[in-house]
Amino acid sequence: MNLSEFQNKDVISIKTGKKIGNIIDCKIDPTDGKIISFVLDYAKGVFSFRSSNKIEIAFDKINKIGEDVILIDYCD
Repeated sequence: MNLSEFQNKDVISIKTGKKIGNIIDCKIDPTDGKIISFVLDYAKGVFSFRSSNKIEIAFDKINKIGEDVILIDYCD
């Protein structure tokens, strides 16, 4: 699967059911070529006080990659 295919999917928290954001980049382990984490463009709400609009999610937090969404174990 290409990174561009991941970027077209919404990232959803399985704990809250809310959209976390969309993947904009990934970090890869140079020794074995495996994905370490994804960098997301955080979906800010109207009352969000987060200073950055990017968050990093470890690859092991991903529960399921579907056709349209990626479900992750994350709570904001």
